Amino acid sequence: MIRILRIINRFNIGGPTYNATFLTRYMSDDFETLLIGGLPEEGEADSLYITKEYGVEPLLIPEMKRVPNLKSDREAYKKIKSVIEEFRPHIVHTHAAKAGAIGRKAAKDCGVPVIIHTFHGHVFHSYFGKAKTWLYKNIERNLAGRSTGIIAISEVQKKELSKDFKICKAEKIKVIPLGFDLSKFQENLAENRKATRDHYRIKEDETAIAIIGRLAPIKNHAFFLEVIDDILKTSNAEKIKVFIVGNGEMYAEIEAKVLEINSKYGFQPIVMTSWIKDIPAFNAGMDIICLTSKNEGTPVSLIEAQAAGVPVITTNVGGVQDIIDQKNTGFVVNSFAEYVEKLRFLIENEKKRQEMSQNGWAFVKEKFHYTRLVKDMEDYYKELLKQKGIEC
Repeated sequence: MIRILRIINRFNIGGPTYNATFLTRYMSDDFETLLIGGLPEEGEADSLYITKEYGVEPLLIPEMKRVPNLKSDREAYKKIKSVIEEFRPHIVHTHAAKAGAIGRKAAKDCGVPVIIHTFHGHVFHSYFGKAKTWLYKNIERNLAGRSTGIIAISEVQKKELSKDFKICKAEKIKVIPLGFDLSKFQENLAENRKATRDHYRIKEDETAIAIIGRLAPIKNHAFFLEVIDDILKTSNAEKIKVFIVGNGEMYAEIEAKVLEINSKYGFQPIVMTSWIKDIPAFNAGMDIICLTSKNEGTPVSLIEAQAAGVPVITTNVGGVQDIIDQKNTGFVVNSFAEYVEKLRFLIENEKKRQEMSQNGWAFVKEKFHYTRLVKDMEDYYKELLKQKGIEC
C-alpha cells in the first residue's frame, strides 16, 4: 500500500481543509493517508468540524503558524520530520505556502521519493511590497526544485506560476481543479431559503446580497463597500439587504465603514454575521453572492454559490474565469464602474437571476465534485510513482 503524508497550513475554513479532507477520506484502497496541519489563528474559524464530519482524524501541529517565526517554524519542521521517519510515506503532498515550505524541506531531508505541492493561491502580487515579494518568489523557486511535481488549481494559475512569475517550468505543473461535496447545496433549497430569509427578516421582494470570506486586506472589502454604498445611494435601499460573512484582522475597520454607511438610513441595510457554518442553508437564502479580491486561487465561495443556484459577481483575479460561466452563471468584471453596473443589473432583473440560478448547478456539479478531484489525484500520484520505479 502506498502511504501519503498530507500537510496543510492550518485547519481554518477554506478550500485547503475541504480538499485535504476529501483526499484523505476518499482515496482508493491502494493508498493510506495521514493528514497533519496547524491550528486556526485569531479571527479565523476552526474547520476541524469538517474533518470530523467526514470521519478524518488529523494530527495537529500547533507550531505550524501563518507568520514566519524562526522558533515555531523550527519546531514544526522537527515534528514533521519525526512523523515522516515514523510513517515512512512514499509521497509527501503539501498544500499552501507554509506547509509547502516546512513540509517539502522535511520530506527532502528524509529522502521521500515523491514530493508534491499544491498552490491553492499565491502571494506573488497584492500581498507584500517588492522586496518581500521578490524573497517569496525566490523561496518558491528553490522549493519547486525540491519537488517532484507541482499542482495548480486552474489553467490561469499554471500560467502565472510558469510564465508570469517563473516559479518552475510548465512541464512540471499539473492542473487539478479543486473538488467539493456540492450535493448538499441542492438539498432542501426551498426550506433553507425560507428559514434563512425568516432568520434575517428578508422579505421575498427584497434582494439579498452576500460576500463570504476572511476579513483581510487581500479580500478587498473596502472595494465591496464602495460598490454597495453607490448602489444604495442610487437604488431603493429598503429593498436591498447586504451580508458580510466572515471574520479576521480587519473586522473593526470594516465594521466602522459599515456603521458609517448604515447611519445614512433609518435601518441597517448591511449586516455583519461573522462566520456561518451552515453555508448551504445560508446560500439558499441569498440572491447574489459577490467577491472583490485582489488575488485568489480558486475561490470556494463562488463555486458553492453556483452549486446553490445563486448568481455571482467577481473581480477578474486568479482562476475565477475557469470557475464561472460568464454571463450564464455570473459576471467577471474588470473595473469599479462595471462591478456597479452588473450588480445593479442583477438587482433589477429577477428573470436574469432565475436563469443564472438554473445554470449554476449544471455548470459546477461534475467539474468541481470531490469524486473527480480524487480520481485526478490518484492518476497523478501513480504517474509520479511510476517515474520513481514504484508500482501501486
